[in-house]
Amino acid sequence: MDKKVRLGVIGTGHMGQYHVNVAKMLSNAELIGIYDASIERATQIAEKHKTKAFGTVEELLKEVDAVVIAAPTFLHHTIAKQALSEKKHVLVEKPISQTVEEAKELVELANKNKLILQVGHVERFNGAVLELGKIAEHPLMVESRRIAPYNSRITDVGVVLDMMIHDIDIVLNLVKSEVVDVKAVGASIVSKHEDVASVVLKFANGCVASLNASRSSQAKIRTLNISQKDSYVFLDFSNQEIELHRQASSTTQLGSGEIKYKQESIVEKIFVHKDNPLKQEHEHFISCILGQSEPMVKGESDIRTLEVAYRILEQIGGK
Repeated sequence: MDKKVRLGVIGTGHMGQYHVNVAKMLSNAELIGIYDASIERATQIAEKHKTKAFGTVEELLKEVDAVVIAAPTFLHHTIAKQALSEKKHVLVEKPISQTVEEAKELVELANKNKLILQVGHVERFNGAVLELGKIAEHPLMVESRRIAPYNSRITDVGVVLDMMIHDIDIVLNLVKSEVVDVKAVGASIVSKHEDVASVVLKFANGCVASLNASRSSQAKIRTLNISQKDSYVFLDFSNQEIELHRQASSTTQLGSGEIKYKQESIVEKIFVHKDNPLKQEHEHFISCILGQSEPMVKGESDIRTLEVAYRILEQIGGK
């Protein structure tokens, strides 16, 4: 199929501007235009990127095959439903919607209309995460830390739906087992929602995951550790690097016994192909629309991620 996918971006705030930037780079898609609730901002960004600012969502939908939705979370369901009903493919920022019921409705609508509905879990496209599935086959324990300074842009959700949702998504897709127990605590520090959260998930296969997130720290840390029977995996999201520690105990004796050494473990650095994860997310979306790729994660998986996130919020008392 030589035809380029006609793409529109809805919502051009902080994240939306990144989406517009990336949409311009795609070889098999063409950015038709953008929409933002602020006409002023839409016009500014359209001029900067030499594209068109549409006055309404409806007008934009008439001209495109697919949209990227980067509007605030409370609008995700309404806009995505409108686009899917108009038979347009949708890439919606995470979280997919405000409730599990809304998420299910969107997934059903996309399936019914045979459309691609992708959720913007950009960390899935981090080079290190793409490699992770190949080396972490039987996790026994997973520990994640996602810690960052406070960002006043995000006011509509707490740290669980803003940051931890990435790790819930990665861990559920890695462990591939049902969550049988959730323990969570959290506290509000700088906003009206929870700004720090600590969670322990127990899976049916015995794996235990400990997830910690904070958006009121002075440091920026995004790491994932995985313990397996015979190896330990350390992943750093910020530099897209993976270290693999393997057990290798061998006592060797040389000469007449003067030199003895015991090798504890071997550390391997995994080669990771580093690219712009957001660009890869867009490319995957377009290639699924063109039928060249199968969606990496199915909609049912996004529903499960949201269900676990809301179980966590219930315990914290945020919802």
